Amino acid sequence: MRIVVIAVGRMKQGPERDLAERYRGRFAELSRRLGFRALDVIELPESKARDTATRMAEEAAAITAAMPEPAALVVLDEGGKALSSGSFAERLGRWRDDQTANLVFVIGGADGLSPELKRKAALAFAFGAATWPHQMVRIMLLEQLYRAATILAGHPYHRS
Repeated sequence: MRIVVIAVGRMKQGPERDLAERYRGRFAELSRRLGFRALDVIELPESKARDTATRMAEEAAAITAAMPEPAALVVLDEGGKALSSGSFAERLGRWRDDQTANLVFVIGGADGLSPELKRKAALAFAFGAATWPHQMVRIMLLEQLYRAATILAGHPYHRS
């Protein structure tokens, strides 16, 4: 299974990008033995449209165009379901075991994701009820993917 993270907005050079790359690299080292083919990150530019609805529509179109097919879609949304790390690992393992070709995680821009994109999602996932900057969400998502892989591998990184 290939995992793709599509993020609206670019992460500049610096400690945040370094940390995101560290977790992506750790996942890559461990994940091949677990049946994961790749973890790719695609950055999309934020829409420059003046009104919110148009920005969200333009970003949704860009996200849809970047998504590999077929794919299960997971949107990161403050109104989504908060999962424990163990539950997240179980879902990831089920998608893998069901031979899902591509699992796509989407992190929206400043205005969030379009309602139609949210409706297409197999899961709306949240890191709690708070609103987080997209750079932080990307780091937290990559860390949780790495953590899920360690749980699936029986590695001691995660302690319950």
